[in-house]
Amino acid sequence: MFRNQYDTDVTTWSPAGRLFQVEYAMEAVKQGSAAIGLRSKTHVVLASVNKANSELSSHQKKIFKVDDHIGVGIAGLTADGRVLSRYMRSECINYSYSFESPLPVGRLVVQLADKAQVCTQRSWKRPYGVGLLVGGLDESGAHLYYNCPSGNYFEYQAFAIGSRSQAAKTYLERKFENFMDSSREDLLKHALFALRETLQGEKLTSSICTVSVLGAGEAFHILDQETVEALINAFEVGAEEGPTDEGAAADQGGGATDQGAASADEGVAAMDI
Repeated sequence: MFRNQYDTDVTTWSPAGRLFQVEYAMEAVKQGSAAIGLRSKTHVVLASVNKANSELSSHQKKIFKVDDHIGVGIAGLTADGRVLSRYMRSECINYSYSFESPLPVGRLVVQLADKAQVCTQRSWKRPYGVGLLVGGLDESGAHLYYNCPSGNYFEYQAFAIGSRSQAAKTYLERKFENFMDSSREDLLKHALFALRETLQGEKLTSSICTVSVLGAGEAFHILDQETVEALINAFEVGAEEGPTDEGAAADQGGGATDQGAASADEGVAAMDI
């Protein structure tokens, strides 16, 4: 994208009906480090890639605890993500104080979307340049929402945002039908597999990723590096399907051999005729 006369503020529409400031914010989400979320009936897993700007610096925090029953993963401008996570934390505290019960996830997501949408219709504001994956558990079950800088929000079974997230989406689209009945360990495995897809060949280690989990009877928490490393080793992230795919390939190879033998027999029969 390039600067033009229609991107000086967020309320200036281009002749084609576009708001460039909003598009720039959405582009910031695409260029941020990847974040992944997936859910089952009882658990939600959020994972993100930790990328430092240089070897001399530490990485930015990408996953935040909002409440015991809600967590958020971000991609885009980390400063905006911290502001919004602090807002969500305040809303949860106020609701809990007023009603003595946890804030429903859907209601918090709507409030967050309204806050983001206001920034798209005030000339003295700018859109938040961050996308949020909000995972939570309430009386209606586990939920995973994506909040867009434009003010839109969507509920997903599994989703990925950030840089090279399309590779993770492709993996999740192949596997999502099994997620609802998956166990906690299976969800963690799929999260690590999907996260590895975004690295484009780089080895997945506990030092370059953050994984968090939330479930029935389990408050939202971020797993420590030792636990993540143990999960990576246990699930053998380097081989997504393992022997199953190799066996299938062997079966296909055997089928091809049988077809070749049948074709050869037919050729001999034709020669005899």
